[in-house]
Amino acid sequence: MLNSELARLSPVTTPLADAFTQAGHSLFLVGGCVRDAILGIPCDDLDFATSARPDDIEAILRRHGGPIWDMGREFGTIGTIVRTKYEEYTVEVTTFRADVYEPGSRKPVVGFGDNIHDDLIRRDFTINAMAVDMADGTFVDPFRGEVDLVEGVIRTPATAQRSFSDDPLRMMRAARFAARFGFRPVPEVISAMMEMTQRLGIVSAERIRDEFTKLLLTDTPRVGVDILVRTGLAEIFIPELPALRLEIDEHHHHKDVYEHSLTVLDQAILLEKDRNHAPDIVNRLAALLHDIGKPRTRRMEPGGKVSFYHHDVVGAKMVRKRLMQLKFSKDVTESVSSLIELHLRFHGYGEGQWTDSAVRRYVRDAGPELERLHILTRSDCTTRNKAKAERLRRAYEELEWRIDELAAQEELNSIRPELNGNQIMEILGIGPGRNVGRAYAYLLEQRLDRGPVSVEEATAELLAWWNSR
Repeated sequence: MLNSELARLSPVTTPLADAFTQAGHSLFLVGGCVRDAILGIPCDDLDFATSARPDDIEAILRRHGGPIWDMGREFGTIGTIVRTKYEEYTVEVTTFRADVYEPGSRKPVVGFGDNIHDDLIRRDFTINAMAVDMADGTFVDPFRGEVDLVEGVIRTPATAQRSFSDDPLRMMRAARFAARFGFRPVPEVISAMMEMTQRLGIVSAERIRDEFTKLLLTDTPRVGVDILVRTGLAEIFIPELPALRLEIDEHHHHKDVYEHSLTVLDQAILLEKDRNHAPDIVNRLAALLHDIGKPRTRRMEPGGKVSFYHHDVVGAKMVRKRLMQLKFSKDVTESVSSLIELHLRFHGYGEGQWTDSAVRRYVRDAGPELERLHILTRSDCTTRNKAKAERLRRAYEELEWRIDELAAQEELNSIRPELNGNQIMEILGIGPGRNVGRAYAYLLEQRLDRGPVSVEEATAELLAWWNSR
């Protein structure tokens, strides 16, 4: 696999190798691209390590004529785009280096090295600590990364403690690789993660957010999420998640909320695929965190029953605060919060016949999140009672059918009264003020209840309401 991928990449790698060799520098293909090549996964983002310093790297890359970026110059990285006849590749070349976090620091201190071995031992995992010498094609694997790939394990080149001390985010990356590849971290990696959880606290919220997002967007994030919870890492950046592991009462009057949430995440991913959607971070955050209000709202009722009244509203507020702290965008934060607040709305209508009015209100409440709400609500049905599960499935299918039916008859996505504010003021002979808003709200309720009517009918309804006041 490796040789065939190197042959495919040769229109890019050969000219680069020649240029660096002629300038008196070594050049190695490194990291994820080597790993993926061995696994038979095509790679278009190429990472190289070199003995050249950043200024020399830039000078060599500029001769290739592509655009140059040097935001990573401080860390020894210069990037460019290399175009061949049929393909375009992102190329980043980095001086042999080591990134080390000093105690209490939030940013790594960079030191440049002079050989590939010292560079590879500073990398996160053995499966990413392999290289290919571009001068002669020699495969460099000092830490048996290829063996670990075959065996499906996640191990560090140096000791796990040293690796995670250099960059604590690697602990989260171990969980992501476990999810992405189905690999298992070796016991010493798990032990170091459990011992060094507090070290994650020095990493910026933005880097944690990005790593968590990459994990959730894998095909099977459940494995990685569970590693974060079991090792205690989740407590550092999203403590509401491990808090879902509520004690199960002796009579099992409620579900294991944590396991239920993981199952909802699994089912949401399946529905994404079934409905031809790309991986969606909003869907996945909402699925994983839809019940985070339950621990805070848990109450023991007479007879030993457990209730979680208003956990949807409480959970929406909690998730908004947490996602803001993790520096998620305003759009993502508001969408996830809205979905969590709405995730019980379907059950509030019961399992009976959906009226036109109920359908309109459901669509109005969901707004632009309607499709995501469909996915979340369907995924949230994890009951083992097959008869109940079938009833819920049919009820939701009926709802979606009724939405499509009404949408063909009227503009469900933009439900509004037939009269706007200016028309209301003109008909009633009033100026701007609260009464205009009250009149508009009244007409909107009528529109939701009765569907579209003519302007004349709306005018008569408005005057009747106004005169009755």
